[in-house]
Amino acid sequence: MDVAAKSESKDNLPLLLTQSADPLKRTGTVWTAVAHIVTGVIGSGVLSLPWSTAQLGWLAGPFSILLIASITLFSSFLLCNTYRHPHPEYGPNRSASYLDVVHLHLGISNGRLSGLLVNISLYGFAIAFVITTAISLRTIQNSFCYHNKGPEAACESVDAYYMLLFGAIQIVLSQIPNFHNIKWLSVVAAIMSFTYSFIGMGLSIAQIIEKGHAEGSIGGISTSSGAEKLWLVSQALGDISFSYPFSTILMEIQDTLKSPPPENQTMKKASGIAVTVTTFVYLSCGGAGYAAFGDNTPGNLLTGFGSSKFYWLVNFANACLVVHLVGSYQVYSQPLFATVENWFRFRFPDSEFVNHTYMLKLPLLPTFELNFLSLSFRTAYVASTTVIAMIFPYFNQILGVLGSIIFWPLTIYFPVEIYLTQSSTVSWTTKWVLLRTFSIFGFLFGLFTLIGCIKGIVTEKIS
Repeated sequence: MDVAAKSESKDNLPLLLTQSADPLKRTGTVWTAVAHIVTGVIGSGVLSLPWSTAQLGWLAGPFSILLIASITLFSSFLLCNTYRHPHPEYGPNRSASYLDVVHLHLGISNGRLSGLLVNISLYGFAIAFVITTAISLRTIQNSFCYHNKGPEAACESVDAYYMLLFGAIQIVLSQIPNFHNIKWLSVVAAIMSFTYSFIGMGLSIAQIIEKGHAEGSIGGISTSSGAEKLWLVSQALGDISFSYPFSTILMEIQDTLKSPPPENQTMKKASGIAVTVTTFVYLSCGGAGYAAFGDNTPGNLLTGFGSSKFYWLVNFANACLVVHLVGSYQVYSQPLFATVENWFRFRFPDSEFVNHTYMLKLPLLPTFELNFLSLSFRTAYVASTTVIAMIFPYFNQILGVLGSIIFWPLTIYFPVEIYLTQSSTVSWTTKWVLLRTFSIFGFLFGLFTLIGCIKGIVTEKIS
């Protein structure tokens, strides 16, 4: 960082870091960006969509998926134009993270608030990935046990063991230096996500054909009271919101793209392709799962085929899910690692523990960079996400809470405010009123889903 940057307030660190000389060689294309988005979007959320569709019914379920997909795509288009400043295509300054772009356009206070929300959401996603991986590993183990020892065998296992195993793997992978070094991981994870999604969809269709009819109704699952139905609907909407969370990592993905063509054009194209593909998968998977199980639709689609004669295919799908979540954990954790470690390096520029990188050479492996700050912080981070997942292993409710927390502020509020500021939109014009109405609707929607999902967690914990 240059002398001028050093003289600035420490509050301006995230922005100044992206404006200084940038040694990174950006080689990303529209297809690597699509892979990054798909890796982050098609994950554990897709497995909850049949359950969400079951709560909402055949009309409201698909409509809700399309509505939230449209909102996400609109938001991503707003954000794409803010990567460079002041011109969206030729501006010399880059905003390499969500925090940077909010800080630049809306000031320090909003930058801090967005940074807090982004990091909370990234941390929450990591917890959700731990929970989902444990469920998949347990399902695989139980399946082999039942088919080898019979349906009466005592095959139940504890999720905590699988959570610890996943945490150990992530401690190793978390030492990858930064987001630019995990392109290969995103590609592999994206392939896995399509594989298990289509397997779940295919098994659902096979079950429908075997039954000879589709389950489900216009109004969704029946409940004992209107209040119970209302809370289940709020949880379902929260789960769908969780399924489109890539606004929090959009800037990091755009920062990997080469130019020309301009990064905002490439990112808009990638966002359109990724959202279209994922929405098709979501509608197909959610609809097929609900049609196969009806009122008995499980919270996690792949856990509903335990007695299937294609149990080996179910196990393969769960294995693909585990591989995908290994990659997703890194895609969502690397931005948080960068934020925290950059802050420490700015605050303690003379600390060897914080700043010095050692080159480590192990037999049969390439030279590895080792930094003690990264090693200690990232290890503690993974350990904490694992412990919290062990305390609150509630799949649908956790997904719903995370979706509710990020939906309004990060997907609607900040993108709208940035656009209004950047475009100097005059108050009370048609555009201004429509965007404000859009933001208010998002706030009420997010509040409704958040209350319902928190109630669901409390109910599960008490019971």
